[in-house]
Amino acid sequence: MLQAVIAILVAGVLAGVAYPIWFGGEDSGSQTPIFVAKRGALIINVRESGTINSRDLVILKNEVEGRTTILWLIEEGTQVNEGDILVKLDASSLEDKKTQQQITVDNAEASFVRARESLAVTQSQGESDVAKADLARQFAELDLRKYLQGEYPEQIQQAEADITIAREELQRAEDKLAWSRQLEKEGYLTQTELLADELAVKRTQINLELAETKLGLLKDFTHQRQLAQLTSDVEQTGKALERARRKAKSDDVQAKAELKARKAELERQRGKLEKIIEQIDKCTIKASASGEVSYATTGGRHWGRRAEPLEERQEVYQGQPLICLPTTTSMMAEIKIHESSLRKVHVGMPVKITVDALPEETFAGKIGKIALFPDGRSRWMNPDLTVYPTEVYLDSNGSELRIGMRCQADIIVEAYDDALYVPVQSVVRVKGQPVVYVQTSDGPEMREVEVGLDNNRMIHIVSGVTAGEKILLAPPLAPSAKPDDQPPGDKAGGKGPAAKAPTTKPADEAPKVAPTDPSKMTPDERRKAFESLSPAQQEQIRKRMQQQGGRPPDSGAGG
Repeated sequence: MLQAVIAILVAGVLAGVAYPIWFGGEDSGSQTPIFVAKRGALIINVRESGTINSRDLVILKNEVEGRTTILWLIEEGTQVNEGDILVKLDASSLEDKKTQQQITVDNAEASFVRARESLAVTQSQGESDVAKADLARQFAELDLRKYLQGEYPEQIQQAEADITIAREELQRAEDKLAWSRQLEKEGYLTQTELLADELAVKRTQINLELAETKLGLLKDFTHQRQLAQLTSDVEQTGKALERARRKAKSDDVQAKAELKARKAELERQRGKLEKIIEQIDKCTIKASASGEVSYATTGGRHWGRRAEPLEERQEVYQGQPLICLPTTTSMMAEIKIHESSLRKVHVGMPVKITVDALPEETFAGKIGKIALFPDGRSRWMNPDLTVYPTEVYLDSNGSELRIGMRCQADIIVEAYDDALYVPVQSVVRVKGQPVVYVQTSDGPEMREVEVGLDNNRMIHIVSGVTAGEKILLAPPLAPSAKPDDQPPGDKAGGKGPAAKAPTTKPADEAPKVAPTDPSKMTPDERRKAFESLSPAQQEQIRKRMQQQGGRPPDSGAGG
Protein backbone atom coordinates (compact mmCIF):
# COMPACT_ATOMS: atom_id res chain seq x y z
CA MET A 1 0.00 0.00 0.00
CA LEU A 2 2.82 2.36 0.86
CA GLN A 3 4.40 1.97 -2.58
CA ALA A 4 1.08 2.74 -4.25
CA VAL A 5 0.66 5.87 -2.14
CA ILE A 6 4.18 7.03 -2.99
CA ALA A 7 3.55 6.43 -6.69
CA ILE A 8 0.31 8.47 -6.53
CA LEU A 9 2.07 11.26 -4.68
CA VAL A 10 4.72 11.40 -7.41
CA ALA A 11 2.03 11.28 -10.05
CA GLY A 12 0.31 14.13 -8.29
CA VAL A 13 3.48 16.18 -8.40
CA LEU A 14 3.84 15.50 -12.13
CA ALA A 15 0.19 16.16 -12.96
CA GLY A 16 -0.40 19.00 -10.52
CA VAL A 17 -3.65 17.46 -9.21
CA ALA A 18 -5.05 15.50 -6.28
CA TYR A 19 -3.13 17.27 -3.45
CA PRO A 20 -6.23 18.35 -1.49
CA ILE A 21 -7.57 14.79 -1.59
CA TRP A 22 -4.30 13.20 -0.40
CA PHE A 23 -3.61 15.46 2.47
CA GLY A 24 -7.05 16.08 3.85
CA GLY A 25 -7.76 19.45 2.20
CA GLU A 26 -10.96 20.41 0.44
CA ASP A 27 -11.61 18.89 -2.94
CA SER A 28 -11.58 21.54 -5.63
CA GLY A 29 -13.71 19.42 -7.92
CA SER A 30 -14.12 15.70 -8.23
CA GLN A 31 -13.59 13.52 -5.18
CA THR A 32 -11.95 10.81 -7.35
CA PRO A 33 -8.18 11.16 -7.86
CA ILE A 34 -7.30 11.23 -11.54
CA PHE A 35 -4.24 11.55 -13.72
CA VAL A 36 -4.23 13.13 -17.15
CA ALA A 37 -2.52 10.76 -19.59
CA LYS A 38 0.64 12.44 -20.85
CA ARG A 39 2.92 11.97 -23.78
CA GLY A 40 6.58 12.80 -23.48
CA ALA A 41 9.96 11.47 -22.52
CA LEU A 42 9.80 8.36 -20.36
CA ILE A 43 12.70 6.52 -18.77
CA ILE A 44 12.19 2.97 -17.61
CA ASN A 45 14.63 2.46 -14.81
CA VAL A 46 15.22 0.36 -11.72
CA ARG A 47 16.40 2.32 -8.70
CA GLU A 48 18.36 0.66 -5.93
CA SER A 49 20.46 2.03 -3.09
CA GLY A 50 23.95 0.90 -2.24
CA THR A 51 27.44 1.94 -1.25
CA ILE A 52 30.59 3.03 -3.05
CA ASN A 53 33.53 0.66 -2.97
CA SER A 54 36.81 0.13 -4.77
CA ARG A 55 37.06 -2.38 -7.58
CA ASP A 56 40.75 -2.90 -6.86
CA LEU A 57 40.49 -3.35 -3.11
CA VAL A 58 43.54 -5.33 -2.00
CA ILE A 59 43.08 -7.26 1.25
CA LEU A 60 46.24 -8.56 2.88
CA LYS A 61 45.71 -11.51 5.23
CA ASN A 62 47.85 -13.27 7.77
CA GLU A 63 49.20 -16.35 5.97
CA VAL A 64 51.24 -17.70 8.88
CA GLU A 65 49.89 -21.00 10.17
CA GLY A 66 48.43 -21.16 13.65
CA ARG A 67 48.51 -18.04 15.76
CA THR A 68 51.19 -15.41 15.95
CA THR A 69 51.73 -11.96 17.43
CA ILE A 70 52.05 -8.58 15.75
CA LEU A 71 55.45 -7.06 16.55
CA TRP A 72 55.13 -3.92 14.43
CA LEU A 73 52.20 -2.31 12.61
CA ILE A 74 52.20 0.61 10.18
CA GLU A 75 50.01 3.55 11.09
CA GLU A 76 46.56 3.59 9.52
CA GLY A 77 46.07 6.18 6.80
CA THR A 78 49.69 6.02 5.61
CA GLN A 79 50.16 6.26 1.86
CA VAL A 80 52.43 3.38 0.80
CA ASN A 81 53.95 2.10 -2.41
CA GLU A 82 54.27 -1.43 -3.67
CA GLY A 83 56.85 -3.35 -1.63
CA ASP A 84 56.63 -1.23 1.53
CA ILE A 85 56.52 -3.14 4.83
CA LEU A 86 53.11 -2.98 6.51
CA VAL A 87 53.19 -5.57 9.30
CA LYS A 88 55.89 -7.59 11.07
CA LEU A 89 54.81 -10.76 12.86
CA ASP A 90 56.68 -12.74 15.50
CA ALA A 91 58.85 -15.39 13.77
CA SER A 92 60.98 -16.58 16.73
CA SER A 93 59.32 -20.00 16.99
CA LEU A 94 59.66 -20.45 13.24
CA GLU A 95 63.37 -19.66 13.43
CA ASP A 96 63.79 -22.46 16.01
CA LYS A 97 61.88 -24.83 13.74
CA LYS A 98 64.08 -23.82 10.85
CA THR A 99 67.28 -24.73 12.76
CA GLN A 100 65.89 -28.11 13.81
CA GLN A 101 64.57 -28.80 10.35
CA GLN A 102 67.95 -27.95 8.79
CA ILE A 103 69.54 -30.72 10.91
CA THR A 104 66.88 -33.14 9.76
CA VAL A 105 67.53 -32.17 6.15
CA ASP A 106 71.28 -32.75 6.56
CA ASN A 107 70.66 -36.23 7.99
CA ALA A 108 68.26 -37.03 5.21
CA GLU A 109 70.80 -35.86 2.64
CA ALA A 110 73.49 -38.11 4.18
CA SER A 111 71.13 -41.07 4.02
CA PHE A 112 70.41 -40.24 0.41
CA VAL A 113 74.12 -40.13 -0.50
CA ARG A 114 74.72 -43.43 1.33
CA ALA A 115 71.86 -45.06 -0.51
CA ARG A 116 73.13 -43.72 -3.83
CA GLU A 117 76.63 -45.12 -3.26
CA SER A 118 75.19 -48.38 -2.00
CA LEU A 119 73.29 -48.68 -5.24
CA ALA A 120 76.50 -48.24 -7.22
CA VAL A 121 78.28 -50.91 -5.12
CA THR A 122 75.34 -53.28 -5.43
CA GLN A 123 75.21 -52.86 -9.18
CA SER A 124 79.01 -53.41 -9.48
CA GLN A 125 78.90 -56.50 -7.23
CA GLY A 126 75.98 -57.88 -9.17
CA GLU A 127 77.77 -57.43 -12.44
CA SER A 128 80.88 -59.23 -11.03
CA ASP A 129 78.83 -62.14 -9.66
CA VAL A 130 77.01 -62.56 -12.95
CA ALA A 131 80.26 -62.45 -14.92
CA LYS A 132 81.87 -65.02 -12.61
CA ALA A 133 78.90 -67.37 -12.83
CA ASP A 134 78.82 -66.98 -16.60
CA LEU A 135 82.51 -67.83 -16.81
CA ALA A 136 82.01 -70.94 -14.67
CA ARG A 137 79.20 -72.03 -16.99
CA GLN A 138 81.43 -71.53 -20.02
CA PHE A 139 84.20 -73.57 -18.38
CA ALA A 140 81.74 -76.37 -17.62
CA GLU A 141 80.60 -76.45 -21.21
CA LEU A 142 84.22 -76.48 -22.39
CA ASP A 143 85.05 -79.36 -20.03
CA LEU A 144 82.10 -81.33 -21.38
CA ARG A 145 83.13 -80.76 -24.98
CA LYS A 146 86.76 -81.48 -24.11
CA TYR A 147 85.83 -84.81 -22.57
CA LEU A 148 83.44 -85.85 -25.31
CA GLN A 149 85.62 -84.71 -28.16
CA GLY A 150 89.12 -85.28 -26.72
CA GLU A 151 89.62 -87.13 -23.48
CA TYR A 152 87.12 -89.94 -23.90
CA PRO A 153 88.13 -90.85 -27.47
CA GLU A 154 91.77 -90.72 -26.35
CA GLN A 155 91.06 -93.03 -23.43
CA ILE A 156 89.22 -95.47 -25.74
CA GLN A 157 92.06 -95.37 -28.19
CA GLN A 158 94.62 -95.95 -25.42
CA ALA A 159 92.67 -98.90 -24.05
CA GLU A 160 92.27 -100.46 -27.45
CA ALA A 161 95.98 -99.92 -28.13
CA ASP A 162 96.82 -101.63 -24.84
CA ILE A 163 94.64 -104.58 -25.86
CA THR A 164 96.27 -104.78 -29.24
CA ILE A 165 99.75 -104.71 -27.72
CA ALA A 166 98.72 -107.29 -25.12
CA ARG A 167 97.44 -109.53 -27.85
CA GLU A 168 100.65 -109.14 -29.82
CA GLU A 169 102.73 -109.84 -26.76
CA LEU A 170 100.59 -112.91 -26.01
CA GLN A 171 101.01 -114.14 -29.54
CA ARG A 172 104.76 -113.67 -29.38
CA ALA A 173 104.88 -115.39 -25.95
CA GLU A 174 102.85 -118.30 -27.21
CA ASP A 175 105.05 -118.62 -30.31
CA LYS A 176 108.18 -118.48 -28.15
CA LEU A 177 106.70 -121.06 -25.77
CA ALA A 178 105.98 -123.40 -28.64
CA TRP A 179 109.54 -122.99 -29.91
CA SER A 180 110.94 -123.46 -26.41
CA ARG A 181 109.02 -126.71 -26.00
CA GLN A 182 110.50 -127.95 -29.24
CA LEU A 183 113.95 -127.00 -28.11
CA GLU A 184 113.40 -128.53 -24.71
CA LYS A 185 112.46 -131.83 -26.33
CA GLU A 186 115.59 -131.71 -28.34
CA GLY A 187 117.55 -130.92 -25.23
CA TYR A 188 118.59 -127.41 -26.11
CA LEU A 189 116.65 -125.77 -23.32
CA THR A 190 116.43 -126.53 -19.72
CA GLN A 191 113.27 -127.11 -17.89
CA THR A 192 113.71 -123.80 -16.08
CA GLU A 193 113.87 -121.83 -19.31
CA LEU A 194 110.71 -123.53 -20.51
CA LEU A 195 108.95 -122.62 -17.32
CA ALA A 196 110.00 -119.01 -17.81
CA ASP A 197 108.49 -118.97 -21.27
CA GLU A 198 105.28 -120.49 -19.95
CA LEU A 199 105.19 -117.77 -17.25
CA ALA A 200 105.65 -115.11 -19.90
CA VAL A 201 102.62 -116.46 -21.76
CA LYS A 202 100.52 -116.35 -18.65
CA ARG A 203 101.69 -112.77 -17.95
CA THR A 204 100.71 -111.58 -21.41
CA GLN A 205 97.36 -113.35 -21.11
CA ILE A 206 96.74 -111.52 -17.86
CA ASN A 207 97.84 -108.20 -19.41
CA LEU A 208 95.39 -108.79 -22.29
CA GLU A 209 92.58 -109.56 -19.89
CA LEU A 210 93.42 -106.44 -17.87
CA ALA A 211 93.45 -104.28 -21.00
CA GLU A 212 90.10 -105.67 -22.10
CA THR A 213 88.68 -105.20 -18.59
CA LYS A 214 89.99 -101.62 -18.49
CA LEU A 215 88.25 -100.88 -21.81
CA GLY A 216 85.03 -102.31 -20.49
CA LEU A 217 85.24 -100.25 -17.31
CA LEU A 218 85.94 -97.16 -19.35
CA LYS A 219 82.92 -97.66 -21.57
CA ASP A 220 80.46 -98.95 -19.00
CA PHE A 221 81.35 -96.99 -15.86
CA THR A 222 84.08 -94.35 -16.09
CA HIS A 223 82.63 -92.73 -19.21
CA GLN A 224 79.05 -92.70 -17.90
CA ARG A 225 80.12 -91.22 -14.62
CA GLN A 226 82.36 -88.57 -16.15
CA LEU A 227 79.72 -87.66 -18.72
CA ALA A 228 77.06 -87.32 -16.02
CA GLN A 229 79.40 -85.25 -13.85
CA LEU A 230 80.35 -82.86 -16.63
CA THR A 231 76.74 -82.55 -17.83
CA SER A 232 75.67 -81.81 -14.25
CA ASP A 233 78.42 -79.22 -13.96
CA VAL A 234 77.05 -77.48 -17.06
CA GLU A 235 73.50 -77.51 -15.66
CA GLN A 236 74.59 -76.35 -12.21
CA THR A 237 76.73 -73.53 -13.54
CA GLY A 238 73.82 -72.46 -15.77
CA LYS A 239 71.51 -72.36 -12.76
CA ALA A 240 74.15 -70.55 -10.75
CA LEU A 241 74.36 -67.97 -13.51
CA GLU A 242 70.58 -67.51 -13.42
CA ARG A 243 70.67 -67.16 -9.63
CA ALA A 244 73.44 -64.62 -9.90
CA ARG A 245 71.44 -62.63 -12.41
CA ARG A 246 68.28 -62.75 -10.32
CA LYS A 247 70.13 -61.83 -7.16
CA ALA A 248 71.86 -58.96 -8.92
CA LYS A 249 68.50 -57.75 -10.21
CA SER A 250 66.86 -58.14 -6.79
CA ASP A 251 69.69 -56.31 -5.05
CA ASP A 252 69.54 -53.60 -7.72
CA VAL A 253 65.79 -53.14 -7.27
CA GLN A 254 66.11 -53.07 -3.50
CA ALA A 255 68.97 -50.59 -3.65
CA LYS A 256 67.03 -48.39 -6.08
CA ALA A 257 63.95 -48.54 -3.85
CA GLU A 258 66.07 -47.56 -0.89
CA LEU A 259 67.57 -44.71 -2.89
CA LYS A 260 64.10 -43.60 -4.02
CA ALA A 261 62.83 -43.67 -0.44
CA ARG A 262 65.83 -41.69 0.79
CA LYS A 263 65.36 -39.20 -2.04
CA ALA A 264 61.65 -38.82 -1.26
CA GLU A 265 62.44 -38.33 2.41
CA LEU A 266 65.07 -35.75 1.53
CA GLU A 267 62.63 -33.87 -0.72
CA ARG A 268 59.95 -34.04 1.99
CA GLN A 269 62.28 -32.64 4.60
CA ARG A 270 63.51 -29.98 2.19
CA GLY A 271 59.88 -29.09 1.44
CA LYS A 272 59.19 -28.68 5.14
CA LEU A 273 62.27 -26.50 5.43
CA GLU A 274 61.19 -24.39 2.44
CA LYS A 275 57.71 -24.07 3.94
CA ILE A 276 59.17 -22.88 7.24
CA ILE A 277 61.36 -20.38 5.37
CA GLU A 278 58.28 -19.26 3.41
CA GLN A 279 56.35 -18.89 6.66
CA ILE A 280 59.18 -16.75 8.05
CA ASP A 281 59.02 -14.58 4.92
CA LYS A 282 55.25 -14.26 5.37
CA CYS A 283 55.84 -12.84 8.83
CA THR A 284 56.81 -9.66 7.00
CA ILE A 285 53.71 -8.42 5.14
CA LYS A 286 54.47 -6.03 2.30
CA ALA A 287 52.19 -3.92 0.14
CA SER A 288 51.30 -5.66 -3.11
CA ALA A 289 50.04 -2.37 -4.59
CA SER A 290 50.14 1.32 -3.89
CA GLY A 291 47.38 2.82 -1.78
CA GLU A 292 46.30 4.23 1.54
CA VAL A 293 46.59 1.84 4.49
CA SER A 294 43.35 0.86 6.17
CA TYR A 295 43.05 -1.71 8.94
CA ALA A 296 40.73 -4.60 8.10
CA THR A 297 38.93 -4.13 11.43
CA THR A 298 38.02 -0.54 10.54
CA GLY A 299 34.53 0.09 9.23
CA GLY A 300 32.90 -3.07 10.58
CA ARG A 301 34.24 -5.33 7.86
CA HIS A 302 33.96 -8.37 10.14
CA TRP A 303 30.17 -8.58 10.12
CA GLY A 304 28.75 -10.99 12.64
CA ARG A 305 32.04 -11.23 14.56
CA ARG A 306 33.47 -8.99 17.20
CA ALA A 307 36.46 -7.26 15.59
CA GLU A 308 39.01 -5.86 18.01
CA PRO A 309 41.04 -2.85 16.89
CA LEU A 310 44.27 -3.90 15.25
CA GLU A 311 47.33 -3.05 17.35
CA GLU A 312 50.83 -4.22 18.19
CA ARG A 313 51.29 -7.24 20.51
CA GLN A 314 47.88 -8.48 19.39
CA GLU A 315 47.54 -12.19 18.57
CA VAL A 316 46.21 -12.95 15.11
CA TYR A 317 45.19 -16.22 13.46
CA GLN A 318 45.83 -17.70 10.04
CA GLY A 319 43.67 -16.22 7.29
CA GLN A 320 42.69 -13.16 9.33
CA PRO A 321 42.45 -9.99 7.18
CA LEU A 322 44.86 -7.39 8.50
CA ILE A 323 45.38 -4.59 5.97
CA CYS A 324 43.21 -3.16 3.18
CA LEU A 325 44.68 -1.10 0.36
CA PRO A 326 41.78 0.58 -1.45
CA THR A 327 42.53 2.55 -4.59
CA THR A 328 40.47 5.25 -6.27
CA THR A 329 41.67 4.44 -9.79
CA SER A 330 38.59 2.30 -10.38
CA MET A 331 35.47 2.58 -8.25
CA MET A 332 32.18 0.73 -8.23
CA ALA A 333 28.80 0.83 -6.57
CA GLU A 334 27.61 -2.25 -4.70
CA ILE A 335 23.83 -2.57 -4.87
CA LYS A 336 21.27 -5.32 -4.32
CA ILE A 337 18.61 -5.95 -6.95
CA HIS A 338 15.28 -7.36 -5.88
CA GLU A 339 14.31 -10.64 -7.50
CA SER A 340 11.31 -9.00 -9.19
CA SER A 341 13.63 -6.73 -11.19
CA LEU A 342 16.05 -9.41 -12.40
CA ARG A 343 14.10 -9.94 -15.62
CA LYS A 344 14.58 -6.30 -16.54
CA VAL A 345 18.30 -5.93 -15.97
CA HIS A 346 21.37 -7.62 -17.36
CA VAL A 347 25.13 -7.14 -17.40
CA GLY A 348 26.22 -4.16 -19.49
CA MET A 349 23.17 -1.96 -18.90
CA PRO A 350 23.95 1.76 -18.36
CA VAL A 351 23.55 3.10 -14.83
CA LYS A 352 23.48 6.61 -13.38
CA ILE A 353 24.92 6.93 -9.90
CA THR A 354 24.10 9.74 -7.49
CA VAL A 355 25.98 9.96 -4.20
CA ASP A 356 24.32 11.36 -1.09
CA ALA A 357 27.49 13.22 -0.10
CA LEU A 358 27.84 14.75 -3.62
CA PRO A 359 24.25 15.63 -4.61
CA GLU A 360 25.34 17.97 -7.42
CA GLU A 361 27.28 15.29 -9.33
CA THR A 362 26.14 12.30 -11.36
CA PHE A 363 28.43 9.39 -12.25
CA ALA A 364 27.92 7.12 -15.22
CA GLY A 365 28.58 3.41 -15.13
CA LYS A 366 27.34 0.03 -16.23
CA ILE A 367 26.39 -3.25 -14.61
CA GLY A 368 29.51 -5.36 -14.38
CA LYS A 369 28.39 -8.36 -12.36
CA ILE A 370 25.17 -9.88 -11.02
CA ALA A 371 25.50 -12.60 -8.39
CA LEU A 372 24.19 -16.05 -9.27
CA PHE A 373 22.83 -16.61 -5.76
CA PRO A 374 20.86 -14.29 -3.48
CA ASP A 375 22.45 -12.46 -0.59
CA GLY A 376 22.45 -14.85 2.37
CA ARG A 377 22.79 -12.07 4.94
CA SER A 378 19.61 -10.36 3.77
CA ARG A 379 17.69 -13.64 3.70
CA TRP A 380 18.91 -14.44 7.20
CA MET A 381 17.63 -11.10 8.48
CA ASN A 382 14.39 -11.27 6.44
CA PRO A 383 13.49 -14.70 4.95
CA ASP A 384 10.90 -13.03 2.67
CA LEU A 385 13.47 -10.70 1.09
CA THR A 386 15.44 -12.06 -1.86
CA VAL A 387 18.00 -9.70 -3.34
CA TYR A 388 21.01 -10.34 -5.54
CA PRO A 389 24.31 -8.49 -4.95
CA THR A 390 25.26 -6.50 -8.05
CA GLU A 391 28.38 -4.53 -8.96
CA VAL A 392 28.12 -1.34 -11.02
CA TYR A 393 31.44 -0.27 -12.53
CA LEU A 394 31.91 3.50 -12.80
CA ASP A 395 33.29 4.87 -16.05
CA SER A 396 35.36 7.64 -14.39
CA ASN A 397 38.08 7.12 -11.79
CA GLY A 398 35.93 8.81 -9.13
CA SER A 399 38.80 10.52 -7.34
CA GLU A 400 36.34 12.55 -5.25
CA LEU A 401 34.52 9.41 -4.07
CA ARG A 402 35.27 7.61 -0.84
CA ILE A 403 34.67 4.02 0.10
CA GLY A 404 31.47 3.54 2.10
CA MET A 405 29.56 6.52 0.68
CA ARG A 406 25.82 5.92 0.28
CA CYS A 407 24.52 6.16 -3.26
CA GLN A 408 21.48 5.67 -5.50
CA ALA A 409 21.78 3.67 -8.71
CA ASP A 410 19.32 4.22 -11.55
CA ILE A 411 19.58 1.31 -14.00
CA ILE A 412 18.38 2.55 -17.41
CA VAL A 413 16.30 -0.28 -18.90
CA GLU A 414 14.68 1.72 -21.73
CA ALA A 415 14.54 5.41 -22.68
CA TYR A 416 11.63 6.71 -24.83
CA ASP A 417 11.72 10.18 -26.37
CA ASP A 418 7.99 10.18 -27.02
CA ALA A 419 5.78 7.78 -25.07
CA LEU A 420 2.31 7.82 -23.56
CA TYR A 421 2.33 6.97 -19.87
CA VAL A 422 0.07 6.84 -16.82
CA PRO A 423 0.76 5.95 -13.15
CA VAL A 424 1.35 2.25 -12.69
CA GLN A 425 -1.39 1.91 -10.05
CA SER A 426 -4.04 3.05 -12.50
CA VAL A 427 -3.59 -0.11 -14.60
CA VAL A 428 -5.26 -3.27 -13.32
CA ARG A 429 -6.06 -6.61 -14.87
CA VAL A 430 -9.54 -7.85 -15.54
CA LYS A 431 -9.71 -11.48 -16.69
CA GLY A 432 -6.03 -11.34 -17.53
CA GLN A 433 -6.32 -8.21 -19.71
CA PRO A 434 -4.76 -4.90 -18.55
CA VAL A 435 -7.37 -2.15 -18.33
CA VAL A 436 -7.66 1.45 -17.15
CA TYR A 437 -10.68 3.46 -16.10
CA VAL A 438 -11.18 6.65 -18.11
CA GLN A 439 -13.24 9.45 -16.55
CA THR A 440 -16.00 10.47 -19.01
CA SER A 441 -19.10 12.63 -18.75
CA ASP A 442 -21.09 9.44 -18.15
CA GLY A 443 -18.79 8.22 -15.42
CA PRO A 444 -15.80 5.85 -15.31
CA GLU A 445 -15.32 3.80 -18.47
CA MET A 446 -13.26 0.58 -18.41
CA ARG A 447 -10.93 0.41 -21.40
CA GLU A 448 -8.53 -2.34 -22.44
CA VAL A 449 -4.99 -1.18 -23.08
CA GLU A 450 -1.73 -2.61 -24.33
CA VAL A 451 1.08 -1.86 -21.93
CA GLY A 452 4.85 -1.91 -22.11
CA LEU A 453 7.49 -1.56 -19.44
CA ASP A 454 7.14 0.33 -16.18
CA ASN A 455 9.57 1.95 -13.77
CA ASN A 456 7.45 1.23 -10.66
CA ARG A 457 6.01 4.77 -10.98
CA MET A 458 4.85 5.21 -14.57
CA ILE A 459 3.88 2.56 -17.10
CA HIS A 460 4.14 2.86 -20.87
CA ILE A 461 0.76 2.71 -22.66
CA VAL A 462 1.26 1.32 -26.16
CA SER A 463 -2.40 1.62 -27.27
CA GLY A 464 -5.90 2.06 -25.89
CA VAL A 465 -5.61 5.57 -24.43
CA THR A 466 -4.81 8.95 -25.97
CA ALA A 467 -2.99 11.86 -24.42
CA GLY A 468 -5.20 14.19 -22.39
CA GLU A 469 -7.70 11.59 -21.25
CA LYS A 470 -8.37 11.50 -17.53
CA ILE A 471 -7.38 8.20 -15.96
CA LEU A 472 -8.66 7.16 -12.53
CA LEU A 473 -5.85 6.57 -10.05
CA ALA A 474 -8.14 4.45 -7.85
CA PRO A 475 -10.16 2.17 -10.20
CA PRO A 476 -13.67 1.35 -8.96
CA LEU A 477 -14.32 -2.15 -7.76
CA ALA A 478 -17.57 -2.88 -9.49
CA PRO A 479 -18.86 -6.46 -9.02
CA SER A 480 -18.93 -6.94 -12.80
CA ALA A 481 -15.33 -5.83 -13.32
CA LYS A 482 -13.21 -6.86 -10.37
CA PRO A 483 -9.51 -6.52 -11.17
CA ASP A 484 -7.30 -9.58 -10.97
CA ASP A 485 -5.07 -9.84 -7.92
CA GLN A 486 -1.77 -9.30 -9.73
CA PRO A 487 0.48 -6.34 -10.50
CA PRO A 488 0.04 -4.36 -13.73
CA GLY A 489 2.17 -5.17 -16.72
CA ASP A 490 1.98 -7.16 -19.92
CA LYS A 491 0.26 -10.52 -19.82
CA ALA A 492 2.02 -13.58 -21.21
CA GLY A 493 3.12 -12.81 -24.73
CA GLY A 494 3.05 -9.03 -24.25
CA LYS A 495 5.93 -6.59 -24.47
CA GLY A 496 6.66 -6.10 -20.80
CA PRO A 497 9.35 -8.37 -19.40
CA ALA A 498 7.79 -8.08 -15.96
CA ALA A 499 4.47 -9.60 -17.07
CA LYS A 500 3.04 -12.37 -14.93
CA ALA A 501 0.42 -14.99 -15.63
CA PRO A 502 -2.97 -14.23 -14.00
CA THR A 503 -3.51 -15.75 -10.60
CA THR A 504 -6.54 -18.02 -10.39
CA LYS A 505 -8.79 -17.26 -7.39
CA PRO A 506 -12.15 -18.73 -6.34
CA ALA A 507 -15.14 -16.86 -7.72
CA ASP A 508 -16.54 -16.11 -4.25
CA GLU A 509 -13.23 -14.69 -2.96
CA ALA A 510 -12.98 -10.92 -3.27
CA PRO A 511 -9.51 -9.69 -4.29
CA LYS A 512 -7.47 -7.87 -1.72
CA VAL A 513 -6.71 -4.40 -3.09
CA ALA A 514 -4.90 -1.86 -0.95
CA PRO A 515 -6.87 1.40 -0.47
CA THR A 516 -5.21 4.08 -2.58
CA ASP A 517 -7.69 6.89 -1.88
CA PRO A 518 -5.88 9.26 0.56
CA SER A 519 -9.20 10.53 1.86
CA LYS A 520 -9.74 7.05 3.37
CA MET A 521 -6.27 6.91 4.95
CA THR A 522 -5.48 7.69 8.58
CA PRO A 523 -3.25 10.66 9.41
CA ASP A 524 -0.41 8.31 10.39
CA GLU A 525 -0.62 6.51 7.02
CA ARG A 526 -0.52 9.82 5.15
CA ARG A 527 2.43 10.98 7.24
CA LYS A 528 4.38 7.74 6.55
CA ALA A 529 3.69 8.09 2.85
CA PHE A 530 4.94 11.68 2.90
CA GLU A 531 8.11 10.75 4.83
CA SER A 532 8.90 8.00 2.27
CA LEU A 533 9.25 10.61 -0.50
CA SER A 534 12.55 12.18 -1.47
CA PRO A 535 13.42 15.64 -0.06
CA ALA A 536 12.79 17.24 -3.47
CA GLN A 537 9.33 15.66 -3.74
CA GLN A 538 8.46 16.69 -0.18
CA GLU A 539 9.48 20.27 -0.98
CA GLN A 540 7.25 20.33 -4.09
CA ILE A 541 4.30 19.03 -2.06
CA ARG A 542 4.86 21.66 0.64
CA LYS A 543 4.86 24.46 -1.95
CA ARG A 544 1.69 23.13 -3.64
CA MET A 545 -0.11 22.74 -0.29
CA GLN A 546 0.86 26.30 0.72
CA GLN A 547 -0.52 27.60 -2.57
CA GLN A 548 -3.79 25.74 -1.93
CA GLY A 549 -3.97 26.80 1.71
CA GLY A 550 -3.45 23.34 3.17
CA ARG A 551 -0.81 21.94 5.48
CA PRO A 552 1.56 19.12 4.61
CA PRO A 553 1.60 16.03 6.82
CA ASP A 554 4.87 16.96 8.50
CA SER A 555 3.55 20.30 9.82
CA GLY A 556 2.51 18.66 13.07
CA ALA A 557 -1.22 18.99 12.49
CA GLY A 558 -1.64 15.28 12.82
CA GLY A 559 -4.14 15.00 9.99
